[in-house]
Amino acid sequence: MMSTIWMLIIGAIIGAIGGAITHTSMGWIANILAGLIGSWLGETLLGTWGPSLAGMAIFPSIIGAVIVVVVVSWVMSKIKN
Repeated sequence: MMSTIWMLIIGAIIGAIGGAITHTSMGWIANILAGLIGSWLGETLLGTWGPSLAGMAIFPSIIGAVIVVVVVSWVMSKIKN
């Protein structure tokens, strides 16, 4: 139970960092999703190098979250237009 809560907290922080890097404002749920999906994507593409928290490699996870935020922002802008 605590490991799941810890994973969600770290996912939210990673998503928030990804949003801050791309200057995109998102809510907490979107931050958690971007962090968790970004962690999976980053670790799949780049491996699990660097420090880890809650089973997530921090640097690849942040890079993956940035990719997720950029792609979602681009898709949302295309849907609006």
